[in-house]
Amino acid sequence: QAHAKFDDEKSEFAGYLKLWKWLGDSRGGHAAEHKLSNRQYENLLRENFVNIRRVREWRDIHSQLHSVIGEQGWQINSKPASYEQLHLSMLCGLLGNLGYKAEDEEAYLGARGIRFYRHPGAKLSKKPGRWIVAAELVETTRLFGRGIANIEPQWVEQVAGHLLKKQLLDPHWEKKAAQVTALERATLYGLVIYNGRRVNFGRVDLVGAREIFIREALVAGNWDTKLPFLAANQKLIIQVQDLEHKARRQDVLVDEELIYAFYDQQLPTDICTGAGCEHWYKDEVKKQPQLLLLSREELMRHEAAGITTQAFPRTLRLGGVDCNVTYLHEPGDAKDGVTVEVPLFALNQVNDERCEWLVPGLLKDKIQALIKTLHQRPRSRLVPLPETVARMAADLLQPDKWSGGSLTDAVLKWVRDATALDIKRNDMKLDMLPPHLFMNFRVVDEHGRQLGLGRNLGALKGDLGAQARGAFQALAGLKNLKVAAPVAEPNTAISDSVSKARGAQPTAVKAAPATPPKSPDRYTTWSFGELPELMEIRKGSQTLIGFPALIDLGDAVTIEVFDEPDMAAAKHRAGLRRLFSLQIKDALKYLEKNLPDLQKTATAYMLVGRAADNSGGGTLEELRTQIIDVALDRAFLVEPLPTGETEFKKRVDDGRGRLTLIASEVARLAASILTEFAAAQRKIKDTKNAAEASADAAQQLQRLVPKRFLMLTPYGQLQHFPRYLKAITLRLDKWRADPARDTARLAEMKLQEQRYWRLVADRKGAVDTRMQEYRWLLEELRVSFFAQ
Repeated sequence: QAHAKFDDEKSEFAGYLKLWKWLGDSRGGHAAEHKLSNRQYENLLRENFVNIRRVREWRDIHSQLHSVIGEQGWQINSKPASYEQLHLSMLCGLLGNLGYKAEDEEAYLGARGIRFYRHPGAKLSKKPGRWIVAAELVETTRLFGRGIANIEPQWVEQVAGHLLKKQLLDPHWEKKAAQVTALERATLYGLVIYNGRRVNFGRVDLVGAREIFIREALVAGNWDTKLPFLAANQKLIIQVQDLEHKARRQDVLVDEELIYAFYDQQLPTDICTGAGCEHWYKDEVKKQPQLLLLSREELMRHEAAGITTQAFPRTLRLGGVDCNVTYLHEPGDAKDGVTVEVPLFALNQVNDERCEWLVPGLLKDKIQALIKTLHQRPRSRLVPLPETVARMAADLLQPDKWSGGSLTDAVLKWVRDATALDIKRNDMKLDMLPPHLFMNFRVVDEHGRQLGLGRNLGALKGDLGAQARGAFQALAGLKNLKVAAPVAEPNTAISDSVSKARGAQPTAVKAAPATPPKSPDRYTTWSFGELPELMEIRKGSQTLIGFPALIDLGDAVTIEVFDEPDMAAAKHRAGLRRLFSLQIKDALKYLEKNLPDLQKTATAYMLVGRAADNSGGGTLEELRTQIIDVALDRAFLVEPLPTGETEFKKRVDDGRGRLTLIASEVARLAASILTEFAAAQRKIKDTKNAAEASADAAQQLQRLVPKRFLMLTPYGQLQHFPRYLKAITLRLDKWRADPARDTARLAEMKLQEQRYWRLVADRKGAVDTRMQEYRWLLEELRVSFFAQ
């Protein structure tokens, strides 16, 4: 404790200076102090545990040093030395006693790979730092450093720069500094003094720096400069690379070595920095205007015949909007192939059949890939395949055939005609095609931010369809609208899609302009004029197609415009049903009270949708509402749907008389279905030891008869439900006689159903006409497999 006043935070050497100053100050003898006698002074030293003999030795040495300084004529410092000056003088003789430690280590790494520790008796008021110097290294139980002090590593370079061994690592081009830089590493006796110091590599290795400068700055274009040749050359290289991506081949652009040789031949041998190149170029270009400019012929190995804007367009018109197209040849990349940038508001209007055709330049590749998925017999009749594919592509590229319908169907028809074989659509395995032969969709919002990316258009519509619908209505300003008179003939293909969505035969329909109202209008009668099937909405240079529909508000209807015909058709039927019901309120009140056997049917309906805890079954009100809605559809919503007031009133008069008869027919059908449903459910519960068959039958029953099965199922298919449900009961009866047969048929059935339900999941529940047809064919297959 007596020596604690001599301790320093960072250095034991500084502690010795404190002790020396105390020895002088404690003796006294200054003007204001009385000098201690020798005995008093010795007693003071003993009290502070300072060795008297050692003090005398120090004074003798100090006196001798003063004598030497005087003899040599050296000057004594007028001011005390700073911490840095003191330790720089110590470092000159203690370079072998340097030490460095990491933050999480206790031992210090010293010269020549030694490791030593701080001596336990070190007199420092704080822990030593990462860099220290020791007065001596003493080995006892460990190698210890005694007399230690904190230092800065840069001090070592000041006193021992001539002893440092330096290495230059990782020479590289630095874009901001416009020079080739290397990372310098310096060591002293094997101890790393500094690492990663950036130095100009050109001053050390001019040849190597020049090569890196040419390859990175000029060939790779990684240099910010205003010199015109570099931007012109890079633009030309990008154009040639775009040709490679479009043609999906890597032999158009010349090798980088040839571009390097071009620059190497023209640049002086002493140019290795951006500043040097700019200075030389500004003087030389006055003599040679075409200096360092590459030509298209110098960059291309051969002419890229067939890679034209017509074959590989920069934009595609999808959903009435010109969408930007990019091309990438990078197998495995998410954007490999053709990527179309689709604005969010146009997403729901993109036609998936049009997208099957990709672009004209890739049609031949896709046709060949499709044909290769066929089995051997039809393929053998199409050899030589390249010539056949060329003829087929030329035929399908005709204006009257290009992008008309599904490409798969077009290829199938062509192959059937060419081979006289009955080839089915399932014979073409689309899942065997490489990803780049399916169009990639990048959905962006109004600010260009990516919202979705993928090749499954149905899945993107499922994820972003609601947002797209809102964006469309917000962009067009047509959440609610008043309808003007028809003014123009729309695109025939769009008209056909609208008619198909509404269930009618394709006919030419007229488009009307949209006039946004100031506030939503509610209608209880047809008092809003003629309602066209589609509208052309001009927004700047783009033409959006809107599909108006009546919207059910419960006690009235309003008009909204949608961006997809299927959604508009579904909403319109519900709205039109409500408008018809508002005209025949008295007839509906009578019908609600006089549906045949409603109470009995409702008892069976209570089992529909019931959970395991017997909660959530159907109610009489739900059943009655569905029966009446189906009856209204069959009485009033017969195709073609009315589009004007006169047609609407005539339909009201025609349907009013047959509504009761139709409702009775629907009620009897519902009763028959629910009777068979109850029988099938009892049979499933009663069937023991047939876990797999019972579970499959229960799943089939749940899919066939959800709570809203009357409204969700087309009436034509609804009439087959009693047969489908009876087949479930017969199947479980047959299982007892031959369980193995049922198991084998079930395994085969699951393979077919899994493909369908996987596709439904991928499309987020969106089902087209072809999928609906396949769905009911699966039910017919079940009847054939299990009940016959």
